Amino acid sequence: MTLWQADLEQQIQTQPDALAVQDSLGTRWTYGDLDAAIEAMRATLAAHGARRGHRVMLLAENCAAAVAVLFACARSGICVIPINARQTALEVQRVLAHAEPFLVMATSAISPEARAHADRMGGMEVSGPFGTLHLCETGPADTETPEDVAVLLYTTGTTGTPKGVMITHGNLHFAGRAALAFRDLHPGHIVYGVGPISHVMGLASMLTATLSAGATVVLEARFDVGRLYQALRSGVSHLPAVPQLHALLMQYVRRQGLERLQSDTLVYVSSGGAPLDPDWKARAEAFYGLALQNGYGMTETTAATNITHSIKDDPDTSVGPLVPGVEMQIDESVHGGGDGVGEVLVRGPNIMKGYFRNPEETSSVLSPDGWLRTGDLGCIDEQERLHIMGRSKELIIHGGFNVYPPEVEAALNEHPQVVQSAVIGRLVAGDEKVIAFVQSDPSDRPELEELRSFAAERLTGYKRPTQIIVVDELPAAQSGKILKHKLLENFADQLA
Repeated sequence: MTLWQADLEQQIQTQPDALAVQDSLGTRWTYGDLDAAIEAMRATLAAHGARRGHRVMLLAENCAAAVAVLFACARSGICVIPINARQTALEVQRVLAHAEPFLVMATSAISPEARAHADRMGGMEVSGPFGTLHLCETGPADTETPEDVAVLLYTTGTTGTPKGVMITHGNLHFAGRAALAFRDLHPGHIVYGVGPISHVMGLASMLTATLSAGATVVLEARFDVGRLYQALRSGVSHLPAVPQLHALLMQYVRRQGLERLQSDTLVYVSSGGAPLDPDWKARAEAFYGLALQNGYGMTETTAATNITHSIKDDPDTSVGPLVPGVEMQIDESVHGGGDGVGEVLVRGPNIMKGYFRNPEETSSVLSPDGWLRTGDLGCIDEQERLHIMGRSKELIIHGGFNVYPPEVEAALNEHPQVVQSAVIGRLVAGDEKVIAFVQSDPSDRPELEELRSFAAERLTGYKRPTQIIVVDELPAAQSGKILKHKLLENFADQLA
């Protein structure tokens, strides 16, 4: 039995009749039901030839069936590759080509996009105690996956090419334990799970933490503010989310004529995946009547390295102290300002094994003694809290998802009327918007709607630019390098 499975297996043994998972299809599984679903899925995978060391892609939106696939793979020693089913066909194909999974499982019952992907691959329907999915036989019997790797989480990285972050069973066990401890999760608690389990926060900090604690996770495939409102009035105790979700809920409740949420059960609220604005944080805490917790982490650190445990009305907007067991250094040589700001380096049992089939990229960020270069700039205050000051990489965090400008730029640059493009993030109300500046020939300018449609064919929703600004010329140095830091200033009058 692996570490990642251990806590779940204990809950199955000690409280089989407790509610474990429910989803928006109406599925309600006790821990005993979950065990039966996992076993049935494990038998299905084996019947189609999947075995230890193989890789299985999971094209999914949040649902109980996806949970069964995740833990069936863990029990079988199979590495699972969770992918958001709302990725485009091109994006999925890039991962397929790199990861070469033996099988693909698609949550077709809950996701039209997953069904469409499965149909393109010639998938077949499979049903059982785990529900209904589509199974696609895609690859050769390659078993080169390292033994301790539980999950490959794909990120496009700063180069725009897919990188498979190798997350071990130990990584997930540590991250889940850390999250349940900070949230004080116990049996009987109900966690609202709208964060996708194809993303590290949803997988480790939400799903793994909840099931390890013996609590209940309410999985939502797609966010609906009305459903969230009803859930919060029907027993939900923990709400981990991103700033936009909180903002939409506050707007919805005020439309009901109320100034704040009325919930007798909510005890924990967190906001991750984007910087916190002090004024917005104060408004959110007044709305919930609870402290709004924050944190810092990335896919390569298996979610959070730092988590706050602040009290209500604390003006601090740091990402908190280190999770116990994790080490951190600030490499000031990267920033060179002499003000305590530098690149954040992290080491601990949460750090990835490396990038799958990419030793060069692995060695560029992971030292032989285990220090991970995050690419983020930060400093540590007198209370040992980390403050993120910026990014040495160009990563944009939009809606809690990582967006890498080179990937968006590459998609836009494929358009025949685009000379070049530059993509940056713009902080707006606690989120970072994706802003694209497109240079074209003044005599042959593309229509904005055409550019939006062009991007939509190549990029999943959260990667698509919030605003596209078409210009005659982008600010550039003599070398030709685009001066991104001048974009907002130069085109301020055109920003929405």
